[in-house]
This record gives sequence, C-alpha cells and structure tokens, in this order.
Amino acid sequence: MIDFEPKYITFDCYGTLTNFQMAQTARQLYGDKLDHAKMDEFVEFFRGYRLDEVLGAWKPYRDVVVNSVRRTCERTGVPFDLATAERIYEAVPTWGPHPDVPDGLSRLAKKYKLVILSNASNDQIQSNVDKLGAPFHKVYTAQQAQAYKPLQKAFEYMFSQLDCNPEDVLHVSSSFRYDLMTAYDMGIKHKAFVNRGHEPLNPYYQVNEVKGIPELASLLGL
Repeated sequence: MIDFEPKYITFDCYGTLTNFQMAQTARQLYGDKLDHAKMDEFVEFFRGYRLDEVLGAWKPYRDVVVNSVRRTCERTGVPFDLATAERIYEAVPTWGPHPDVPDGLSRLAKKYKLVILSNASNDQIQSNVDKLGAPFHKVYTAQQAQAYKPLQKAFEYMFSQLDCNPEDVLHVSSSFRYDLMTAYDMGIKHKAFVNRGHEPLNPYYQVNEVKGIPELASLLGL
C-alpha cells in the first residue's frame, strides 16, 4: 500500500497513459526502406534524438519530431522527406490509451484530483486526453511551460500553477529518463513507475512499481 494522501496525482501522458506509438509509426513509414536490423537501429536513434531535442530551449513539438527524424535519417543514410516526418507528428493525437488506463483512472478520479504534465503541444493533447476515459483537474503542456521534461522548469511550472509543493503530489510515469529521475532530484518523495516495458526498473529512484493504473489504484486503497 501507498501510505500517503496526495493533494494531486500527477501523470506523464505519452507512454504512461496514452499508448505512444512513435516507434510503430516509424516502422510503418520507413519499413520498406530498411531491413529488420537497420529498422531496429533507426528506431533506437529516433528515440535518442527525441530526448536530445527536448533538452535545450523550448521549440514546437512538431519541430522536435521533425528534427529527430531528420537526424535519424542522416545517421542511417535514409533520404529525409519532410512530409513523411510530419506524418509522424500528425499521428500523435490519434493515439488512445493503454487498455488498463480508463478503468484505473476512473477509480482514482473518484477520490483524487488528476493532473497531466505532458511533453505535448496545446493543439494535440486534448485529443489524447479525451480518449483516456476519466476527468482531469488540469492538463499542462511543455508549450505552456516553455520547457520539456526532463527539465525541472517543466515541473516547476506545474507546481506554480497548482500552488503546491513537490511533497504534495504522487507523480506517475513509465519513464525514468523523462520524469522519475527529475522527480527524485526535485524532492518528489512519492513516485510510481508504470512498467510498460520500454525502460527497466531502477530502484535507486525510490518508486512504487506497478504494471498498470488499476494496480496503482489498489495500492491507494481504491
């Protein structure tokens, strides 16, 4: 059990709640240009460049995606096509939740105020949120914060808007690199790692590991 009553449960959205399909979409669009091994390499470089692109000054999320595709193409020798890269960005608002999410969130929403802090653009995120099947108290984007996670500035914006402190929240994410390492550094004592299989558990960062959102609700006694 999680022996803590948070003022807010704050969530990462893409990957944690929304079934984030960057890799799958890249495979659909570039799979006919690369063999299996090279396609795996393409996906890994694309993942790494997306993280690298959000570490500097804020830029539109469309630019994050397009720049990451361009750099991946240059690295792997695949011709870069702007329209193809933009198709990946345009696919983002069509993605729905992981299967466990609507039930788990609806249980949590009966008692807690739910908040999203997402590396998203303002014009895309609501489409994803609407598919999650539960009410959210607030939804904050990197565009609003003018900073992407894992930068602390993004979290600081959320705390300022909520008028609360790091110790007041339970932060939930499937990513250590984007969320949980920074949450640890900022003094967020209560953290849950939703193990979606794309990052391994790292116990150093003092998280509660769960397989899905219903398990999180159970740990909170719901």
